[in-house]
Amino acid sequence: METETILILDYGGQYKQLIARRIRECHVYCEILPHTSPVETIRSRRPRGIVLTGGPNSVYGPDAPTCSPELFSLGVPLLGICYGAQAMAHALGGRVEPAVTAEYGRTALSVDDSGALFKDVPRETTCWMSHRDRITALPSGFRVTAHTADCPVAAMEDATRRLYAVQFHPEVEHTPQGKDMLRRFVRDICGCGGTWRMASFAQTEIQRLRAQVGEKRVLLALSGGVDSSVTAALLARAIGSRLTCVFVDHGLLRKNEAQAVQRVFGPGGAFDMHLVCVDARDRFYAALQGVSDPEQKRRIIGEQFIRVFEETSRSLGEMDYLAQGTIYPDVVESGTGGDVIKSHHNVGGLPEHLSFSGLIEPLRPLFKDEVRALGLELGLPRELVFRQPFPGPGLGVRIVGEVTAEKVRILQEADAIFQEELLRHGVDTSQGQFFAALTNMRSVGVMGDHRTYDYAVVLRAVSTSDFMTATAVRLPYELLESAMNRIVNEVRGVNRVLFDLTSKPPATIELE
Repeated sequence: METETILILDYGGQYKQLIARRIRECHVYCEILPHTSPVETIRSRRPRGIVLTGGPNSVYGPDAPTCSPELFSLGVPLLGICYGAQAMAHALGGRVEPAVTAEYGRTALSVDDSGALFKDVPRETTCWMSHRDRITALPSGFRVTAHTADCPVAAMEDATRRLYAVQFHPEVEHTPQGKDMLRRFVRDICGCGGTWRMASFAQTEIQRLRAQVGEKRVLLALSGGVDSSVTAALLARAIGSRLTCVFVDHGLLRKNEAQAVQRVFGPGGAFDMHLVCVDARDRFYAALQGVSDPEQKRRIIGEQFIRVFEETSRSLGEMDYLAQGTIYPDVVESGTGGDVIKSHHNVGGLPEHLSFSGLIEPLRPLFKDEVRALGLELGLPRELVFRQPFPGPGLGVRIVGEVTAEKVRILQEADAIFQEELLRHGVDTSQGQFFAALTNMRSVGVMGDHRTYDYAVVLRAVSTSDFMTATAVRLPYELLESAMNRIVNEVRGVNRVLFDLTSKPPATIELE
């Protein structure tokens, strides 16, 4: 990790996570940093290369994000994408102006010179454009390597200084050779060997955890989900009996989840860990009473989690570290210099002051599919590694509006029915999330000749590999009809069932 890293400087582009995914697919480690990161910070990471992302601004605007000239003196290759290309041109003395014709979507691309990025790329191909400005004058030392009908500088390079720029988005599927272009940048131009593998990551991380923890003790927040389970396995391998797992039943779990966690991880279970179970349902319900704002709910849940862990730690004889199953999408969505999509309870929801010596988050650099690969590498059973993820705030982010014990009951029962129908109809749920959520909408219905005024449940089914983007799954109508019939007949308080077809983006996977 220390010797083969690509840094991605974020200028607010919507595809920054996808750039990171594509680079990781080349078996090269990468991180996303705000574009405002000091050059000293960037230099200290010893990157093999730097990528400048797209963004919504115009480089000639009064408050436009800038590209520090010092970046070009670091001696490492740079790749500018979309706004990043324009920022590079602007910083080096080129000219960027409004385009005569804006380009959005699939666009025919003509390769003028293969250069380093376009080796083996057909002379005529397609790319994905999304811009209203364009480079109209090259900086000194650059040459054009590709163009479109309306964009004379669709790509440029200064091979001597190893500076490259593309106006289009190579990271999206709609640019057919885009993955190859990124691979050439990180492997050929930056000289990365592609050594990012889960086996090497596991070995390195186990050694690092042993050195960090020493003879101290660690308290792990174990939910039974994929992330915390993999974290538990990694820590158990690294520090053994110095790990204590605490499972908090916050009253926002799936039906029978608490009992299942104790069977798997508790004494005599499959993993036979030191597991402490805390019933905090009343505490969480009291803290959430009257609260309907999603961000406030997340912060409250995060605060209560930490306080329960602190109290449990004191009762166990003071633990030194708190461990969490934080993963990279949690960090990115909670803010890396761009918009905060949602504050994850274990990132943006953490309180300012902790009584622990520090946090241990070994999965923080990993995307969800990488976490699964690590779990298999550590010997966890496949059925656990590929179970559907469950958010830390639990049903609190699947209940729109105020959370109450009654709403939790309704949702637990509705979700259990949906899971049963998915299983009965043979739907593979390992590559996404399939769940019921409770809306804050009540509507008039009729049951047994009586008027009802009850809640609407929404069914959500999405497929995803990295949880940064997701696509709605086309479930069989027979399944949806059967689930609907059972929910309205078996769950007291529901008289309407909806199906959510929205992808991510524009929606998030969870409702709140």
